[in-house]
Amino acid sequence: MSWKHVLESFDLLDSPAANGEAVRNLWQNHGADDVFVETVAGHAGATDFVRVLIPGTRGKSAGGAAPTLGIIGRLGGLGARPEKIGFVSDGDGALTVVAAAAKLLEMASRGDRLEGDVIVSTHIDPDAPTQPHDPVPFMGSSIDMSINNKYEVTPDMDAIISVDTTKGNRICNHRGFAITPTIKEGWILRVAEPLLDIAEQTSGMAPVVLPITMQDITPYGNDVYHMNSIVQPCTATTAPVVGLAITTISAVPGSATGATDLGSVESAVRFVIETAKDFGRDKLAFFDDEDYAQLTARYGTMSKLQHLDQTLAAATTPA
Repeated sequence: MSWKHVLESFDLLDSPAANGEAVRNLWQNHGADDVFVETVAGHAGATDFVRVLIPGTRGKSAGGAAPTLGIIGRLGGLGARPEKIGFVSDGDGALTVVAAAAKLLEMASRGDRLEGDVIVSTHIDPDAPTQPHDPVPFMGSSIDMSINNKYEVTPDMDAIISVDTTKGNRICNHRGFAITPTIKEGWILRVAEPLLDIAEQTSGMAPVVLPITMQDITPYGNDVYHMNSIVQPCTATTAPVVGLAITTISAVPGSATGATDLGSVESAVRFVIETAKDFGRDKLAFFDDEDYAQLTARYGTMSKLQHLDQTLAAATTPA
């Protein structure tokens, strides 16, 4: 169980003083050797990006060949101060991955090291802006989505789980968490069966799948509707991406305080940890290689959907 790590992470992040250095200290207290922290200023303020590597016994960091899992916490902000006091619903993605990293680091320090490397990244902003959105208001962000991708997505990630609060909708009405289909280079692929097994195992319920549309996998800034930013890492990588959504039965605004269900967060933490265990030892695939090869051979690349417009896609896609 990960309750200790969820509670200490929530206590740390539920503060107007929450910042990257505080997260660095938390992770180092659990055994981290090297934590990246950088403050980045944006159009509406600044935020601290944080990233930590949890080395595996056969990971790339040790010269091995085991695959690397990226775990990204997506959010606009942890708080909407001074408009709202306290931790907002939108912060659940960061909370989940900060706690998951703490648990994985502690496991490693006790001798339970995974085979593959795990890279955990997110950003820490206790006073982000809000913005209008249907059906309920969104949290905004101090920085552009392209900056998130620059700091949170790394070339070493062979697959990515992107964790985001996904409560402000009427298409996934479930208390707990849901997963998306796998997205790879503009293709929305079938839901990964092994991830459904892990979702069932860690939640104790039938797995729930969050519907994803073509709009959702295109970059922010193209003036089309996005449910939220849960799968936006897919616009910045060739690695397969799966969204892990913290969900509710009713539509809850991302800027709502008092809305975080720690039970849902804790089960999401266990989901990413169990996924990391199996992925690092090559026991779990996010997609079927042969199926994907068949799709691209018959219908070609869909990578143009990773770019803001067709012109840019043509200029950046190899012939």
